[in-house]
Amino acid sequence: MRAWHQAGAPVVRGVDLDVPRGAVTALLGPNGAGKSTLLKALLGLVDSDGQVTLDGQPLAALTRWQRARRMAYVPQRSLLTAPLPVWAVVEQGRFAHRGALAPLEATDHEAVRQAMAQADVTPLAERPFTRLSGGEQQRVLLARALATGADALLLDEPTSSLDVHQALRIHRCLARLAERGCCLLVVMHDLNEARRSADRAVVLQEGRVACAGPIREVIAADPIRAVYGVELIEGGGLGYRLSEGT
Repeated sequence: MRAWHQAGAPVVRGVDLDVPRGAVTALLGPNGAGKSTLLKALLGLVDSDGQVTLDGQPLAALTRWQRARRMAYVPQRSLLTAPLPVWAVVEQGRFAHRGALAPLEATDHEAVRQAMAQADVTPLAERPFTRLSGGEQQRVLLARALATGADALLLDEPTSSLDVHQALRIHRCLARLAERGCCLLVVMHDLNEARRSADRAVVLQEGRVACAGPIREVIAADPIRAVYGVELIEGGGLGYRLSEGT
C-alpha cells in the first residue's frame, strides 16, 4: 500500500501488514513515520493504492455504509463543540445502520446501552460531552465506536493526553475487546505503555514497516536502536539513552 495526504509524495509506501483478531496490535514509530496516515488509509479517509481486506473481503468492494459497520475509528480527540449529552454522542455510532435522521429502534438502543457499559461510561449518560475530562471524553468516543457493532477498531493515540488511571481504564477495555475476538490496531508513542498493553506491534519508519511481530520481539534492543537511534536499558521499566553517534 501507498498512501498520500492531499498533495505531495506518498507518506506511507510499500506497507504490507496483517492485524490479527483477538489481539491488541500497537502501531509504533517516530514522529512523522506515517502512523496516523496509515490508519486513515485503512479507513479510506486519504487517497491510497493497494488493497485492504477484512476477513478476506476487499474493503473497496464495500459501500461507505457497509465499511462503517465493519470498521470504527477513535481519533486522538473530538472536534465536537455542541454540549450533547453522552448518550447522544454514543448514539451517533448507530448512524451507519439508520442514517443521521432515521429514528432509532430497540436494537439500536440496546447496542448503545451495551457500548456504554463496555466503555465504562454509563454513569456519565446525561452529562454534556463538552464538560467531561479528557479521559472521560476518550471513553465516550470508544463507546461510540463500539456502538457501530464493528469488530475492527482503529485508535489513534487514545491515551496520549490521559493520566495513568484513565489510560489504564482504556487499556482494560481494549483487552476485553481483544478477548472477544475483535481486531484492534492502536497508534502508541510510549514504548513502555505498548509493552504493557499490546500483544503485537508494527513499527513504521519513514513510511515503511521496519519490523513487526510479538511485542517482546519488536520492543527489543536491536529494533529500537535501528528505528529510534537509542539504546534500550532494562530495569523496572524501559529506559533509553542515545546511541553512539546520534
